[in-house]
Amino acid sequence: MTSAPRPPKTPGLKGRAAISNPGSRYDVLQRETIDDGWFQAEDSTAVKRVHIRRETVKQIISQNTSPDVPFERSINPYRGCEHGCIYCFARPSHAYLNLSPGLDFETKITVKHNAAQQLEQQFQAPRYQCKPIMIGANTDPYQPIERQYQLTRALLNRFNTFKHPCSITTKSALIERDIDLLSQLASQQLVHVYLTFTTLNPKLSRLLEPRVTAPQRRIQTITQLREAGIPVSVLIAPIIPVLTDHEIESLLEQVAQAGAQQAEAILLRLPREVAPLFTEWLTQHYPDKADHVLNQIRDTRAGQLNNSDYQQRNIGLGARASMIQQRFQLAKRRYQLNQALPPHNCDIFQAFPQQLSLFD
Repeated sequence: MTSAPRPPKTPGLKGRAAISNPGSRYDVLQRETIDDGWFQAEDSTAVKRVHIRRETVKQIISQNTSPDVPFERSINPYRGCEHGCIYCFARPSHAYLNLSPGLDFETKITVKHNAAQQLEQQFQAPRYQCKPIMIGANTDPYQPIERQYQLTRALLNRFNTFKHPCSITTKSALIERDIDLLSQLASQQLVHVYLTFTTLNPKLSRLLEPRVTAPQRRIQTITQLREAGIPVSVLIAPIIPVLTDHEIESLLEQVAQAGAQQAEAILLRLPREVAPLFTEWLTQHYPDKADHVLNQIRDTRAGQLNNSDYQQRNIGLGARASMIQQRFQLAKRRYQLNQALPPHNCDIFQAFPQQLSLFD
């Protein structure tokens, strides 16, 4: 197969995965930076600072209708994510804000400052029906700015007081800060935690996902959560052909030893702007493997880099995708990562608890 033209290799920014900052697909004008040989900044790899925008939301719970996603409702307290995972499927959503899915996604973060207050109002709506809510379906609720804004902790406070079930997806050890609340929720079957892993290789992790907690530190987080009685599942996501698929068995072995009860996996796909951004990243960091990686992704996506079909997008198509899935399922059974998490308890929800005055 003839390989697609490669963008020129340019130096990346320290602590950032995206190499470039292409315009939003909704922009009338598209801009391209070129090197004319006349000027170069003294340090073209300097860290790009994070800019915070506050948003007052009218509602915080989103509805999901995708049949391959195991939840109907979700909350994302932040738009954009400083973790900067180059493969992140949420990057294209930044274009709706007229921002770039590239560096803007990692450095221009929207804070939904009234998220907890809106959640409280929605819980108390006359026709509200209690169903589990996923926190962090798109962007990580424990990304670095959560240390300052504590939106996720405020949300957990509401879930705890209203006795409402929730789940959390994260790559961050910062979740350990909230073990006090999570253990209270777990004692009433009100919480599941999903920790995501892509690789155990610290060097590869720093390149793929430059601001996430180191893989071995996340392994320790599993143990901390389980010792507090909190149910933990692991997401191996995404599995990247050539780069990370050889780690499936060793990764599942380590998370099982740490106490994880369950594991699921998602095969890499590259929707919209993620495809050129990931290609640019590959060319920068793994030029000798770039064509091989992209061709293997195409082999699992019917010749494309993305497949949005609900029945196939998480597991892929073809012989290689089938082999990856078989290996994952075998290792999952071998390490007993097929345990059922305690079912969420929707029966104790209280729309009007007596302790609202105790909120932060």
